[in-house]
Amino acid sequence: MTTSGPEHVAVIGAGIVGTCAALALLADGRRITLIDPAPPGGPQAASFGNGAFISPASIIPMSFPGLWRQVPRLLADPAGPLTIRWRSLPALTPWLIRFLLSGATPARVRRTAGILNGLLGDAPGRHAAIALGIGQPGMIRHDGLIYAYPTRADFEAEALSWTIRRENGLDWQELDGGALHQLEPALGPSYRFAAYLPSGAWCTDPGGYVAALAQAAVAGGANRRHARATGFEVMAGKLTAVQTDHGPIACDAALVAAGIASGALARAAGDRVPLVSERGYHVELPGATGGPARPIMPADGKMANSPCATGLRAAGQVELAGTGDAPDWRRAEILLDNMRRAYPALRFDAALLRRWLGHRPSTPDGLPVIGPASGVGGVHYAFGHGHVGLAAAPMTAAIAAAQLAGRPAPIDAAPFAAARFAGRMFRAANR
Repeated sequence: MTTSGPEHVAVIGAGIVGTCAALALLADGRRITLIDPAPPGGPQAASFGNGAFISPASIIPMSFPGLWRQVPRLLADPAGPLTIRWRSLPALTPWLIRFLLSGATPARVRRTAGILNGLLGDAPGRHAAIALGIGQPGMIRHDGLIYAYPTRADFEAEALSWTIRRENGLDWQELDGGALHQLEPALGPSYRFAAYLPSGAWCTDPGGYVAALAQAAVAGGANRRHARATGFEVMAGKLTAVQTDHGPIACDAALVAAGIASGALARAAGDRVPLVSERGYHVELPGATGGPARPIMPADGKMANSPCATGLRAAGQVELAGTGDAPDWRRAEILLDNMRRAYPALRFDAALLRRWLGHRPSTPDGLPVIGPASGVGGVHYAFGHGHVGLAAAPMTAAIAAAQLAGRPAPIDAAPFAAARFAGRMFRAANR
C-alpha cells in the first residue's frame, strides 16, 4: 500500500480493464468511485462477449504485411472474417491508412508483438491470482488452448506469426492428427494439425467474471455510480471532477477505461486518439453437446470456440463499421456454420441460441492507450485494447496503478502514450 499520488480516483468504465484497475488502485490505498451507466459484465460491453481466451499468443497484430492488397476483397466479401461496410469507408479511411502502415513490414509487426508481449506474457498467471483473490478461482481455467489447422501446410503458411511468437518466448506443442483428436475428440477429421499452448488459460464466464470483479471492488470499499461520464471539470489545468449525466463527481484523478466511448473523453482531455469499433460477433449455444472440452481456434474459421458456463461460444469476425449501424446477423450465422463444420457431432437447441454484437475499441497501431492525458492533469487512460482486453487487463491495471502512484511501471509504458498519435511521433513509431 502506498500513500503517494491522488487520494480519490474515479475509474470511468466497469469493463474488464476498469474493474481490474479498480482492484489494483484499492490495493494501493486509493478511494475509488467506479462510474458506468450499465451493470458490470452486461451485454453492452466488449468484455461480455469476447472469445474467453487468455493467450500469450495473442501478440500478433491484425495489420500484417500485404494486407493492403486485400482491401478490395474485404469491401466486396461480406462473409469474410474481416469486412468493411462500404458506406463507412470515407470516415474510416484515415484510420485504415494508419492501420495498414502499422503492419506494412515484418519489422513493424515484430515491434508491435514485442510490446504486446509485455502486456500478455504473464496474463494467465495474473488472472489466476486475481480470480483467487476475489474468491472465484474456478472462473480461470488452465487446460491450455488449441490452434487447429486443416494441415501442417496451413500452419506453416502462418510461419511469420509463429516465428515471432517463438522469438518472444512462447512455447507450444505440435500435434498431428492422432494426438490432436486424442486430446480433443470432438474436433472433426478435417483438422489434422494443431499448435497446443499448455500455458494458455481461459475464462469460463467473461461477463460473470467482470461482474464478480466489480462486486469485489465494492466490497473492498469502492463506490459504484450508475452514470455516464461526459467530460471533466478543470481548474488551473488540473482535474477537479468528472462530469456525468447525473452531475459532477469530485475526484483528484480519473482513469478513462470506457471502451469505445473513451475516444470522446480523451478529446475532452486534450488527445485525439484514432479509435474505431472493430465490431465483433458471437453465437452461444446453451446446453450444446458434442463440442470441445477446452477452447479451440480453428484457423480456417478465424474464431474462438470456448465451452463457457453460459454455453458453447463461437466469437470472432471483424466488421469495420459505425457504432450506430444495424447488426449484420449474417456474421453470427457464419460463426455457427463454421462450428458445425468443425464439430460434426455438435447438437444444440436452436431455440436457445443467443447472438451478440459488441464494439472492440481499436487503435490503428494495435496497441492500447495507457498513460496520462496531454491536456488535463490528473486524467489517465487505459483503453483501446482491441482483441486483447481480457488478457491485457491485469498488466494494464498494474501500469495504471504505478503511474498514478508515481512509481516505475512494471514494463516500459512509453509505447502506449496517447501522444504517439500526434503527427511526427506517430510517423516515427511506424518506421
